Amino acid sequence: MNDKNTDKSSDGNPVVKVQTFKSGKVSFTRVFDREAISNNYILFEALLLSLSQMPILPALASRLDAELVRRAIFGTAAIEGNPLSEERVAEIIEEPSLNGLRERAEQEIVNLKEAYRLHAVPGPAKDRETLAVSEAFIREINALVTRGVGGEFHAPGQYRDHPVEVGDLGHGGVYKPPKIRADIETLMAAFVDWLNSEEVRKEWPPVRAALAHYHLALIHPFGDGNGRTARLLEVAIMARAGYRYVPTMLSNYYYRNIDAYYVAFRECERSREHDLTPFLRFFSEGLRECVLDLQTTINTHIRLLALGDHYRTLRQKKVLGQRQHDLLMILLQTPDKVLQPPALRSDPLLAPLYRKTSEATPRRDLKRLQELRLLVPADGGGLRLNQFTGFAADFVGS
Repeated sequence: MNDKNTDKSSDGNPVVKVQTFKSGKVSFTRVFDREAISNNYILFEALLLSLSQMPILPALASRLDAELVRRAIFGTAAIEGNPLSEERVAEIIEEPSLNGLRERAEQEIVNLKEAYRLHAVPGPAKDRETLAVSEAFIREINALVTRGVGGEFHAPGQYRDHPVEVGDLGHGGVYKPPKIRADIETLMAAFVDWLNSEEVRKEWPPVRAALAHYHLALIHPFGDGNGRTARLLEVAIMARAGYRYVPTMLSNYYYRNIDAYYVAFRECERSREHDLTPFLRFFSEGLRECVLDLQTTINTHIRLLALGDHYRTLRQKKVLGQRQHDLLMILLQTPDKVLQPPALRSDPLLAPLYRKTSEATPRRDLKRLQELRLLVPADGGGLRLNQFTGFAADFVGS
């Protein structure tokens, strides 16, 4: 970093100020209220440690990775205005071939799939490290996420040389990042120097990732893809430090809370004290929410595995007939499915079980499964799988 262009505050909360040609001084800051976010971070680490000790089978790990990356791709693209539905995003991701001409919105999804494949999954424990971020690395991310979708004012991976405005009055106001390439080049060199400094590298990895996300978005160095690049940089820093699942979940959290996301950013950008508490508080709440969602997902999977064993035991004891057992095992694959008894024989998923039976057979099966409390009434009518049979619900006699 060029010392003549920088200075630091001496108040114990480091703020690095970089002098630019046309944008005045721009600050890189680690000023935030650590007590205001400590509870979220403590809960996050405690829950993550607890989850790491749970028996997550390879099949579940693979399914989680795929599902969470799909949601992340949908969320981070939607934040930037991509109009594709989550269902269409899933279709594109699952296509075996990614070649061929595509519309811009579809190409963005293809690009993000490759970017998350490269940067979202942590390597073996022995390879975990503090990611040394370079300008080349950031440029590579941007080049990847904007490949084939660059407009008149954007070359993938290249810094812009024109003014832009970010945000709107409905999301905390408009922000005007640095205007010219010379200032962006100065700031990007200072940014990676600061991000790789001993002080910042000592920060808890998720905090360092959030600082990277915020400051790269503040500089807004590219003509397109700045938000996607900043969020993927956040993911890469956390993944390289060994975090799994949660880094990819954050993009969907930002999408679901998009107003708060932009407002937190604007509050920090306008702070005279260079205080990042609003953004880091919002980020820490996201960590907490994501790890709680992850805990629910894993617990549900383990519970469904145990239910499958329970059904097999009931079949071995001849409490269940084979068809009743098969019906329950099918429902385990879609545990939120609501059965409509009159239409059971025409349900595409379940009709094969009853194709050669009388009309009374499905009614008898459903009655028997209700008597055993394996099926229970669903809200709004119909029947659903009792996911707690044999668990806590039975222990309290409900």
